[in-house]
Amino acid sequence: MTRILPLMPDQMTARQQQVSETIASGPRGAVRGPLAVWLYRPELADRAQALGQYCRFESCLPPRLSELAILVTARLWNSEYEWAAHKPIALKGGLAPEIVEAIRCGREPAFAQADEAVVYRFATSLHQNRHIDDALYADAVAILGDEGVVDLTGILGYYTLISMTINVFKVATADGHTAELGPVTGSD
Repeated sequence: MTRILPLMPDQMTARQQQVSETIASGPRGAVRGPLAVWLYRPELADRAQALGQYCRFESCLPPRLSELAILVTARLWNSEYEWAAHKPIALKGGLAPEIVEAIRCGREPAFAQADEAVVYRFATSLHQNRHIDDALYADAVAILGDEGVVDLTGILGYYTLISMTINVFKVATADGHTAELGPVTGSD
């Protein structure tokens, strides 16, 4: 059960209403999920939504790669809300269904494209080991460029904040969503 309910318009301060309107009028079209939680602290919501808008909609990485990074993050954090929100976007963006399913099951996907493989390795290493070794860094720069590695790191950090918020406040997925994530076992 969700630990904190979204604020209703009549409960909001003028600043909360202003930030809510900014978010709703942007590319997201609505205030929901972790953004609704952050609205309790409108300055956090304002700054975080701006970072999120950049990471999601303005990064130099194509959606196929940014969504791959988001799904890896959602899986590692068991963030059902984020998984439910981004799985269809990843598939629409060109990520193969078998890659999505392998990530869901906690398995390393078989990648046909080098950029996908390096994003997966980078995301997994940074989340699990808390660093990137020199060889992986060199591979990532060779494939994504310096700008791509900076954006990838930003995406991973932002979606970690998203996942932490979802988990702390038990943000519920949309009605009718069937949970797809559970403990990672490494096999089906």
